[in-house]
Amino acid sequence: MRNKKSAPTMKDVALEAGVALGTVSKVINGLPVGEAYRIRVEEAIRKLDYHVNSYAQGLKASKTYTVALLIPNTYHPYFSRLAYQINLSLLKRNYRMLLCSTDYDPGLEQEYITMLQQNKVDGIIGLTYNPNLYIEESIAFVSIDRPLGPHIPCIASDNFAGGQMAAEKLADLGCKNVAFLRIGSSLNNEPNKRKAGFENGCLARNLPYTLKILQDGDSVYEFEDFLREHMHNGKLDFDGLFCVTDRTVYDVRKILKKMGVRVPEDVQLIGFDGIRSFGDGDYICSTIVQPVADIAEMCVELLLQENMNMKPPLVCLPVTYQYGGTTRE
Repeated sequence: MRNKKSAPTMKDVALEAGVALGTVSKVINGLPVGEAYRIRVEEAIRKLDYHVNSYAQGLKASKTYTVALLIPNTYHPYFSRLAYQINLSLLKRNYRMLLCSTDYDPGLEQEYITMLQQNKVDGIIGLTYNPNLYIEESIAFVSIDRPLGPHIPCIASDNFAGGQMAAEKLADLGCKNVAFLRIGSSLNNEPNKRKAGFENGCLARNLPYTLKILQDGDSVYEFEDFLREHMHNGKLDFDGLFCVTDRTVYDVRKILKKMGVRVPEDVQLIGFDGIRSFGDGDYICSTIVQPVADIAEMCVELLLQENMNMKPPLVCLPVTYQYGGTTRE
């Protein structure tokens, strides 16, 4: 008779369910078994309060069943939602997520990757900014938004299409003179394509446009100087603005309010990301929505795929437009 103080084993579950040990193993690992067998095993697991020994399971399979996620922070709503969705995708596969917040520190990004390689995680998903990031070939890595090499898959939204979509939407809403406002990294990354897409959309619609581009670290109030330069007789020259992120919309909207410019009556604003209040509430602005759940699922699927030669270097996922109160609709 089993000692009541010891944890139940798979053999105990098999005895309780009246099935073979192999059947229990299949149920635990998500492999197909007869429905009646699956129900009996799951009932036995609940009754005995059985928990999988992931450490022993990992030793047997030469895996840790742990994946690391590198993101700048969990303060920004887009990053926090991305972390949430990646964790869900991993949990579905019985993997655990190790969260590493880098706070945009390039040196810390490299330190984390070195540490993770030494601790033998099964893979890393990274949204990184270090221009000289080094990743050993032995570690499975998937990059978000930034190509890092031919053997490292990059997952991104279709940023070019999103920029073009924003320009066409502003044109459809009656805008006659628009501007593109951006704060961003100088790195070669996929979000930089939003500018090219916007320009293409404006050219296709014969829509006059002006660009104002700031680099990371520049003050957002440089946008205020730019907008004030384009105020004449109390009226803004532009009737439409495409801001490269929803956060930029938030900042620019405050500047416009201080200037006495009404949104959306005097100028219409479109952002990019699809940020919602309280995570699942209203969109904070009219926006190009990134498919975060699909990005997360694709990252996890490619990371855990064993055949490296089958992994594409770049996957662009479709974006959509959603009204969020900063356009006239």
